[in-house]
Amino acid sequence: MTHPLKTTDDILTKDAHLIQSFANLDALKQNDARTAIVGAEGIHVTDSEGNKLIDGIGGLWCVNVGHGRREIIDAITEQLNTLDYYSTFYNFTHPAAAALADKLASLAPGNLNRVYFGNSGSVANDSAIRMLHHYNNRLGRPNKKKILSRMGAYHGSTHLAMAMTTPGYSEEWDTAADGLVYHLMEPCAYHQAEPGMSDAEFLDVLVEDMEKAIHDIGAENIACFIAEPIMGAGGVLVAPDGYHKRMREITAANDIKYIADEVVTAFGRLGAMFASEDVFGMQPDIINTAKGLTSGYQPLSATIISDEIYDVISEPGAMFLHGMTYSGHPAAAAAGLANIEILEREDIPGQVQVTGKIFENALRGLGDLDIVGDVRGSHFMMGLEFIKDKATKTEFDADDNVGGKVAKHAQDRGLIARALGNSLILSPTLILDADNIASIEAILRESISATMDDLKA
Repeated sequence: MTHPLKTTDDILTKDAHLIQSFANLDALKQNDARTAIVGAEGIHVTDSEGNKLIDGIGGLWCVNVGHGRREIIDAITEQLNTLDYYSTFYNFTHPAAAALADKLASLAPGNLNRVYFGNSGSVANDSAIRMLHHYNNRLGRPNKKKILSRMGAYHGSTHLAMAMTTPGYSEEWDTAADGLVYHLMEPCAYHQAEPGMSDAEFLDVLVEDMEKAIHDIGAENIACFIAEPIMGAGGVLVAPDGYHKRMREITAANDIKYIADEVVTAFGRLGAMFASEDVFGMQPDIINTAKGLTSGYQPLSATIISDEIYDVISEPGAMFLHGMTYSGHPAAAAAGLANIEILEREDIPGQVQVTGKIFENALRGLGDLDIVGDVRGSHFMMGLEFIKDKATKTEFDADDNVGGKVAKHAQDRGLIARALGNSLILSPTLILDADNIASIEAILRESISATMDDLKA
């Protein structure tokens, strides 16, 4: 079907009624502030001016298998022709949701065998908290409700998920959980470790911070600790080696559930279907995922809980009073099944173990440029932080918007990258080859160099 809006002016005139997410809405009123994406294939998208751009952010951390995969499109179409919609409320189910739940249970580690579907990572994280609060109520522990999160975290944009997110994302906004969430220390050595401190020593600092929080709040009042294996929208922050295993040991010893927010890291981005066990060597009580679950072809999330939690919330007399109209939507579930089939058939996680390291090393090579202070992340989840003075770690002013400047230069050269203040985030599709990676590295090097010239002007 040909879209009725054929020109950039047509699209942007209508777009005046659309509220973009996480945007400076005033700045979007300016000429040339918005980009209209009208097509996509493989690793590329096409804008309304006909420019072909490498999708360096994978849609939004999510188009893992690449754009335009006919297998997923056909699966969605076939499902809509068979059963367009039915809910999973009450006693109802349908084949696509049942099959996908079974598949996820087979892929998730250990006893994570029960799956609740939502439509976003925010909903997945909110759902996990509601389930744990109900779980503790059922066990006669009504005070065991507080949540440990971390500075630098991003867990979503609904009222509760935003409360668990680092406070910077709530500036001039309210959140729903005043006093419910306690933010632990940001686990980023570049900013938080003392000069000369080893990773092991920094890890000890982070452990002490968690143990102090548990002591001060009381383990009997804490329901859970929620953590991204690698922190995404907070700036691609990577905790020191062994962090997640240590935190898991502490939470388990204090009867605090561990929620792994794998909304970004699951389905191949770090070279594994789920990163918690395969990459970080620990099994959480709950894994939340979205994004790569369908590669963005349909909105879908999953909250995957342990048998132990499920047994409590499914006991006689317990009502599961939580639900979304589109939980386990047939078309979304069909997309998830087709997407996972591609990931497995083509062994995309296995490929990422090789190509992801090529990508990571290519970006780390940009550290020789004067304003690149830190390059962090893993595989196809990378961040570059721009610094005014490397020796002193003196930061640029927020108004300098160095990340935005680099992103603009990159887009002019054929690459979409995500600006985050004075940082840049790359989370491309997982099907890049070595030549694609070399092109991205070259564009970034040119774009950072051009930005350095701008800053001198």
